[in-house]
This record gives sequence, structure tokens and C-alpha cells, in this order.
Amino acid sequence: MLIRAAETTDRAFLEQMLLEAYNWDGQPRFTLEQLAAEDHAWRYLDGWMRRGDFGFIAEDDQPVGAAWARLLTADRPGYGYVADDVPELSVGVSAGQRGRGLGRALLTALIEAAAPYGRLSLSVEPENQAAELYRSLGFRKVGRSGGSDTMLLEL
Repeated sequence: MLIRAAETTDRAFLEQMLLEAYNWDGQPRFTLEQLAAEDHAWRYLDGWMRRGDFGFIAEDDQPVGAAWARLLTADRPGYGYVADDVPELSVGVSAGQRGRGLGRALLTALIEAAAPYGRLSLSVEPENQAAELYRSLGFRKVGRSGGSDTMLLEL
């Protein structure tokens, strides 16, 4: 398994991983077209790769997962928004590749890259199994947005 830095050319794959993240329970709750039309969701990719964006891609002959982060602002926050200077992460792993440690490997790389920021945030529905992974990496619940918990990691 190769973990490499995400690039501008990874945008289409990140779109697929955003869709995986939104459909985390295996149910087709959203389509890519719906996410693209929803400004709040599309903030996680709009204009990728802009200044301050960073992320990683897991490859096993082909891309199978991604974790990325970007700075969002109070006037256009993400679901896990904490502050303008706190990157918010997104992570997705292809359905057939889950449970192999890819999410942990991607998040570990992302956390290391986020060190200069001092903090990293995310949003997760409490029923999502990934919530336990986030807790095991040191994220703690600091708020709630709709039906999701906002979690923060102090680096």
C-alpha cells in the first residue's frame, strides 16, 4: 500500500471519496450530482487544490482512499468548522477496501502534515464506525451541527 501526497490532478478521485464519506453507511443517500449542487457539501472540494489544501491518497495498484483538509471560513463553514485557522478534514475509503487500516494510515499522514496548524477538526455522524477511529486518534467531541458531532484534535 502506497500513501502519497494528494495533487491537483486527484480532484476527480476526491469527488468519489467525498461521495463515499457522505454514503458511509453503504446506502446511496447522495449522488455526486446532489453533492455538487449542495454548496455546503461542495465546500470540501470547490477550487481544489487552493492555498492551504493538503491531503493524501492511498493506492493499491489504483487509488482506494483519500484524506484531505482545507481551511474553511466563518462565512462559508464546513459541518465540522471550528475556526478559520483550523483545517477541517474529509476522509473516504472505497467500500470494498474498508477495514484494512487505510483510514488510520491516511489520517496518521494527514495529522502529521497538519502539525503547523496546531489543531484539526472534522464532522461525523455518531453512528458512523469512523467515529471510534477518530476517538482512538485523539479527536474529542466539541460540538454538534445538525445530526453530526464536531470533533477536534489538538496537535
